[in-house]
Amino acid sequence: MATYVVLGNFTDQGIRSVTDTTKRADAIKELAKSLGVTVKDVYWTLGQYDTVIIVDAPDEMTLTALGLAFGKAGNHRTQTLRA
Repeated sequence: MATYVVLGNFTDQGIRSVTDTTKRADAIKELAKSLGVTVKDVYWTLGQYDTVIIVDAPDEMTLTALGLAFGKAGNHRTQTLRA
């Protein structure tokens, strides 16, 4: 398993429904689990990025599947870094 850092910014849609962000975090944890990805930590941050998510994934293809499913919802734009 490799560790990845996912940096996120809310889209216009995501900021309009920011009160649901903790529910969305729970949903991404469940989706990740179903794909074999472990969400280690979720942080809401100040500065250039709105969120930082630390995950362990078996490979980059699995992480890409998670990222595409997450992005399809339209609430976040992400940048992923292998740690």
